[in-house]
Amino acid sequence: MTVQPSLTEPDPASAAEAGAPPDRLMRHRGFVLFWIARVLSSLGYQIAAVAIGWHVYAKTGSAYDLGLIGLAQFVPMVLLTFVVGHVADRFDRRRIVMLCQVIEAATLAVVTLGVIEDWLTVPAIFAAVAVLGAARSFEHPTFSALLPALLPVDLLSRALAISSSAMQTATIIGPSVGGLLYALGAGLPLGLAAFCLAAASVATALIKVERAAPSREPITFHSVFSGVLFIRSRPLILGTISLDLFAVLLGGITALLPIFARDILDTGPWGLGLLRSAPAVGAIAMSVVLMRLSMQSRVGLKMFAAVITFGLATIVFSLSSNLVLSLVALAIMGAADNVSVVIRNSLVLLSTPDEMRGRVNAVNSLFIGTSNQLGEFESGMVAGLIGAVPAGVIGGVGTVLVALIWMKLFPAVRRAETLTG
Repeated sequence: MTVQPSLTEPDPASAAEAGAPPDRLMRHRGFVLFWIARVLSSLGYQIAAVAIGWHVYAKTGSAYDLGLIGLAQFVPMVLLTFVVGHVADRFDRRRIVMLCQVIEAATLAVVTLGVIEDWLTVPAIFAAVAVLGAARSFEHPTFSALLPALLPVDLLSRALAISSSAMQTATIIGPSVGGLLYALGAGLPLGLAAFCLAAASVATALIKVERAAPSREPITFHSVFSGVLFIRSRPLILGTISLDLFAVLLGGITALLPIFARDILDTGPWGLGLLRSAPAVGAIAMSVVLMRLSMQSRVGLKMFAAVITFGLATIVFSLSSNLVLSLVALAIMGAADNVSVVIRNSLVLLSTPDEMRGRVNAVNSLFIGTSNQLGEFESGMVAGLIGAVPAGVIGGVGTVLVALIWMKLFPAVRRAETLTG
C-alpha cells in the first residue's frame, strides 16, 4: 500500500531532464555543502537527545525529569521566535547557522567532559539543554531561509525533498547509534554528537551564497512582529501553516507508541523501535519519489490529499492489532507527511520575499514545534481518559475533518496550482 500516485506528477517543463535533476542538484557545490551540514547537524542532535535522555533517567529514575528535558528545549523556542526571525532577516544567515552549530558543539563538548568526569549535575544538564534549544531555535528557521538563496526556483522542491530525506535518515540512524554507543559509556555518543556539530559548522562555513545578504532593517516593534502580520495578510501562507498545526496537533500519536507496542501489539522494546522508525522509512521512500518527480500542478489539492491520507492511516494504525499492518500504516503516515511538508515548505518559502523569510520561517517553526509538543500532550491526556485506541481514532478523524474544513476556509490553498501559489 502506498500514497496515491496522483500526489506527484512529472513536470512537463523539465521532461527532457527526467532522471537528471537529482544529479544536477548534487553537482551544485552550495547545495551539497548545505546537505552535508544538515545531515551532520541532525545526526548530532538525534544522538545527543538519546544519550542525554538515557543519562538523566539513569541518574534520577524520574519520568518527570525526562519531561523537563523537552520543556527546557521548548521554552527557548517560544521565547526567542520573534527575535530569531528578525536576526535571520537582518544578518548573514550562513554565519548565524555556523555560529549556532559552534555553540551546540561547544555545549556538547562540555557536557561530554562533565559526564566522563562525573561532575555534571542534572540541573546543569537542563541548563545545557536549554542552551542547545536556544541555539537550535536560531539554527533551524535560518537554515531553511538560507536554501532559496543557493538554488534556482525550479530545483527548490527537489532540494527540499532531499533535505527532508536527510532529516528522516538522521531520525532513524541517530537514535540507534546513540543507543549502541551508550552501552560503551555516555561520553562516547555525546562526544560523537559534538564532533558532528563541529563538522557541520565547517561545512556551513564553506557554503558560498551568491545572492546579496539581507538588508539591515532597523529594529522596531513592527519589524520584529512583521512575520506574524505578513502571514495574517497572506491566506495562502496562513492556511498552509495552520493546516499543519491542527493536523499534527490532532493526529500525532508518537507519545502513544509505547502503549500500542506493549499493550496492543504485544511486543517488547524491539517492537517499539520498529514503530518509531516506520514513519521515517516511509518518509525516506517518498523523498526518493519526490527527487525524481515534480509537483508543479494542483499542489494545494495534493497537500490536502496528503493530510487526509495521513489521517486515514492514523485511524488504520489505531485499530490494528497486527504488527505488520501497524508498520505499514505508520510508513504511509510518514510518506504522506513528507508530501505535505515539501509542499508546505515550498509554498511558504516561494511565496515569501527573501527579506521576510527569516521572520516567516521563525513563526512557521514555532507552529511546528507547538503542534508536535502539544500534540503529544493532547494524545496522552485523551488516551488517559478514554484509552489509546479511541484517542488514536479520534485524532485521525479530527485530522481528516480539519483538512476538509480548511479546504472550505482557505480556498487560496485549495486553488494553489504551483509551488509559488
